[in-house]
Amino acid sequence: MSDISYVCKIKKGDTKVKVNNRINYYLIFLVLTPIFFLSCQDDKIVDPVEDNPESKIYKLPVVIHILHKGEPIGEGFNLSKERIERQVEILNEDYRKREGTRGYNKHPDGGDSKIEFVLAKKNPVGDVTDGIVRVNIDSVDNPTNTGSLFDYYAYYSYWNPENYINIWTMPLDESMINIVLGMATGPETELPGADLLAKGEPYQAEGILINTYHFGESEINSNYNLGRTLTHEMGHYLGVLHLWGGGDCENNDFCDDTPPISEKITGCSPDVSSGCDEEPVMFNNYMTWSNDICMNIFTNDQISRMHYVLENSARRKTLQNSIGLSD
Repeated sequence: MSDISYVCKIKKGDTKVKVNNRINYYLIFLVLTPIFFLSCQDDKIVDPVEDNPESKIYKLPVVIHILHKGEPIGEGFNLSKERIERQVEILNEDYRKREGTRGYNKHPDGGDSKIEFVLAKKNPVGDVTDGIVRVNIDSVDNPTNTGSLFDYYAYYSYWNPENYINIWTMPLDESMINIVLGMATGPETELPGADLLAKGEPYQAEGILINTYHFGESEINSNYNLGRTLTHEMGHYLGVLHLWGGGDCENNDFCDDTPPISEKITGCSPDVSSGCDEEPVMFNNYMTWSNDICMNIFTNDQISRMHYVLENSARRKTLQNSIGLSD
């Protein structure tokens, strides 16, 4: 994927020169700053949630903010409803390990997260919605004095993160394909390593940014065209780290069932070296930078981190009782 992070890829388009300069500045900042690369500390692993019955299903409402440049629905950056719905379906295939889909695996440590994502049914004031907000950014004044890219895109549209997972599509130049994929804010939690995920509220708007070209399934010339960018970034949103953690064999992702590695994993090869021992590398884990077509595993320990966050973290534990889930 190139030497820039998966977490992490951006640019806003060419609506105005000053906006381009702002976005380019942020891009350089991201490349040079380690805040989105997850390093870890020698803390103990937090135990799995004890009060999570095996039958419990976590249903989480998402709102998709489609930022476009005035195209008709279904063209250019103004993605069709079908593509949006398919992206949510891919999330559910991956997080539920659904048999007969790309999200299924037979790995002994590969689990069903029991997490499902639903396009919001009610908006913040209680009106019926399809969970999709469309904003023509060319018809709106560009934001100024925003402290971050999350604040920048939230300027156009943002729902209360206590009740919704905000997901924005970024209408970036085509030249940014394979350079900018996505990024996410992490949860407030005492889980080890999570303090180095990007902070959300009250420091900046909270949610997930996805390059429009990498949202859902597409025919772009890319190894990241099957909708797995959102699967990966949602993992960060729920507190899961990259497998390589701090980048050496001692600092890991605090999940005992993911083999230790010291190198970032890209591509699709099962023969890649871990740099640590003879144990096979879990190259098909969603929290690597492997090609979309290779990914199909969240491990049970990774899932335990997600459940811990959903039971304990601000703006995560409230999602299950959101108005957005009401019929």
